[in-house]
Amino acid sequence: MQVNKSSNALKSGAIWGFIVLELIFFSIAGEFLSLSDKAFMDTENMLLLLKQSAPIGIIAMGMTLVMVNGNIDLSVGATFAIAAMILLDSMTWTVFAGLGDWVIPVAWVLALAVGTLLGALNGLIVWKTGVDAFIVTLGSMLGFRGLVFMVNGENPTSHLNWTLVDFAEAKFLGFATATWFLLAVTLVIWFIMAKTVHGRNAYAIGNNREAAVNAGIRVGPHMVINFAIIGFLAALSAVVFYSESGSVNPNDGQLYELWVITAVVLGGTKITGGAGSVIGTLGGVIAIQLLRKGLGHIGADTSTVNLVIGLILIAVLVLDRQLNVRGKEELKV
Repeated sequence: MQVNKSSNALKSGAIWGFIVLELIFFSIAGEFLSLSDKAFMDTENMLLLLKQSAPIGIIAMGMTLVMVNGNIDLSVGATFAIAAMILLDSMTWTVFAGLGDWVIPVAWVLALAVGTLLGALNGLIVWKTGVDAFIVTLGSMLGFRGLVFMVNGENPTSHLNWTLVDFAEAKFLGFATATWFLLAVTLVIWFIMAKTVHGRNAYAIGNNREAAVNAGIRVGPHMVINFAIIGFLAALSAVVFYSESGSVNPNDGQLYELWVITAVVLGGTKITGGAGSVIGTLGGVIAIQLLRKGLGHIGADTSTVNLVIGLILIAVLVLDRQLNVRGKEELKV
């Protein structure tokens, strides 16, 4: 157990060390390679980075809970798109025409409810069929995305509510609304995982599902709750993002699942379950956004950014495997 704790602490702390190295590297490299006069670590630049981290970061907190549980959800990008479509489209429905700006909380509730229900549906199928979550959510990803195209075809869904835009663009203590949502979600999921029975059960199930069942943990309902949470957070991410942008395309959210999983793994969560933390995940989200922004700052294109992040993810997975193998060997001694 001590070996596992040391390994987890090492992986969780390493991501913050990596972030420091990123800041140093891009600050120095930017002096020579950047086409902009603005310093990379400019306060405005860093605050914008946190705001831009919110869409992926909010979903990543839910993915941490699901992956610690020993599952995965590949449908979050499609859920994100559906929730965004519901948010913007519902504000134009005739039935809500007399509500004025009160249509905003109604649209929010509808979008969040749809996301939660879609997530719970994934969990229910995994529970009742026994099919691996990877397969179930892969099917859901295709199905949910197909639903978006069935409703709107290739056309975007657009509706710009200026009251909503003002809320989304507001700042408090220098932080944007989206950043506050990210920090609030991080705090709530941290509390669930660290301070509640549900959180402790998530680790127990991820470590050994059969032992968890024998200990009396209701694994099926537990998984449904976790999938409902990530569905809710995928919808919340869409609500926060599209409150400001006001237009969603059918392909929006594609590859979000890969960015989210990458952030969670970089933050030290095991793909096989049983270990991970939201603080590490927050570091993973920031590290990815720093890479994307930093490489762009020195003139790299999108393909280079994807290549670098992919190579880093492979390196992290190899390191994770080596730490686990070494830990098991030490436990045998």
